[in-house]
Amino acid sequence: MGRSRRTIPEELLLLALDPTTGTTAQPQSLDLGLAGAQLVELALAGRIAPDGDRIAVVMPRPTGDPTLDSALELLRRRGSPVRAVHWIGGPRLGLRQIYLAHLERCGMVHAVAGQMCGVLPTTRYQATDTAISRDIKARLDNAIRTGVPPDPRTAALAALAHAVGLGKHLYPGNEGRSSRSRLRDLIRHDPMGGLVAHAVMDVQNGVAVQPRRNQQTASVPLQPQAQARRGSMAHTSVH
Repeated sequence: MGRSRRTIPEELLLLALDPTTGTTAQPQSLDLGLAGAQLVELALAGRIAPDGDRIAVVMPRPTGDPTLDSALELLRRRGSPVRAVHWIGGPRLGLRQIYLAHLERCGMVHAVAGQMCGVLPTTRYQATDTAISRDIKARLDNAIRTGVPPDPRTAALAALAHAVGLGKHLYPGNEGRSSRSRLRDLIRHDPMGGLVAHAVMDVQNGVAVQPRRNQQTASVPLQPQAQARRGSMAHTSVH
């Protein structure tokens, strides 16, 4: 996989970075979203495919992206399809820090050392080229404004942005309410993105350990959320 195209995990993290503070919005749920974004990227690369509400490896050949290949190898070692909610909610947190370091190595962000309360060391991250983040945001804006079905990558990115609660970060206040609603609606335009986005929200709602009964065997079942995602837009320093 060449570096000419940014991956969905990279784009999701760049969307979450606050250009003023250098911190990430929704840091806790962002780890879950990045795990889901890896699944979407691997599916687009033809390495995995949905099997009901499970994820199956269909081609174990590495992509060439170390972070994606690590996830692919973990999936391969499972030996059988794994439920998306179990994978996303598994003990593989810390992806936000892993991807921040990855973006720094790729030259897309640079780390800025600082201190909290004049004592505790902190690290904030600034985009090296803000035009990249503006381009990513413009794709979402265009899909929201025109109503034209977006390409699968943009649709999946929108679904994950909604799932982790970035709507209020990207489209704040009462004036952004309709945009947040349309962002949520974009979830239907990509089946794999919809599957993992719903899994991310299920994990946050605490239902990941409860197997769904009477599960449909369709290729990608998209169950609507019974409870709206309640997100906090607190900005937290990256340590």
